[in-house]
Amino acid sequence: MSGMLAFLGRFTLDLVSYVGGLASLSRKVIHWTFVAPFQGQSLKWRSALRQMVLVGVNSIPIVGLISFFIGIVMALQGAYQLQKFGASYYVTALVGVSVTRELGPLITAIVIAGRSGSAFAAELGTMKVSEEIDALEVMGLNSVRYLVVPKYLALLVMMPCLTVFADAAGIMGGGAFTMYQLEHTFPLFLTATREALVMRDISTGLIKSLVFGLVITTVGCYEGFSVEGGAEGVGKSTTSSVVVSIFLIILTDVIFTAIFYYTS
Repeated sequence: MSGMLAFLGRFTLDLVSYVGGLASLSRKVIHWTFVAPFQGQSLKWRSALRQMVLVGVNSIPIVGLISFFIGIVMALQGAYQLQKFGASYYVTALVGVSVTRELGPLITAIVIAGRSGSAFAAELGTMKVSEEIDALEVMGLNSVRYLVVPKYLALLVMMPCLTVFADAAGIMGGGAFTMYQLEHTFPLFLTATREALVMRDISTGLIKSLVFGLVITTVGCYEGFSVEGGAEGVGKSTTSSVVVSIFLIILTDVIFTAIFYYTS
């Protein structure tokens, strides 16, 4: 019994410490992103643009391909049930609403967490181990401003863009299935999609994508700054960043989905 209580105590303390660290890093990033520019501290747009290319542009193929296949899978599963009721026309609506409200932002976030969030943790962890971050601080350069804010800006801009692309790819995947298998025409596919979607469906996914981007950046950078123990620590931190990011993405998705459901 005492062992269980000790485990719960350590877990609670570690959780509080971790959440506090994330909150502290978020506060610093928000200051350097939204407050410092009005105090004469310019943003590092060149570094941010470079991160946008690495995080966003280079992720387009994998995000688009996965979303396209997910759209096909959604159409397959929807047609399996809807054809029983002679409602195959609504397969396109099912795919469109599911992708824009839920699957598009979620798939994009998971891919970016595995691809870019881990890269953030590995990059900053390697710099921490090699004492480059300490060198920056000694030279009077704020590590959050120079290393984290560009990544923060990159995901803040690119996550909604990637989500829109993922939505389009998923809808096209579902449309390809309905046109090939259910013999729907392209004009019918466009009409069904237009009738099913409203602006709220798209805006819901975009709001989620913004929050997911903040989660990925904060967790990845925090894990990088927390590295201890050399190369082994970098590996552990990289793995932890992906696991924690995906967990928080799912948790955040549940919370926002409930909010949008009860306020609709």
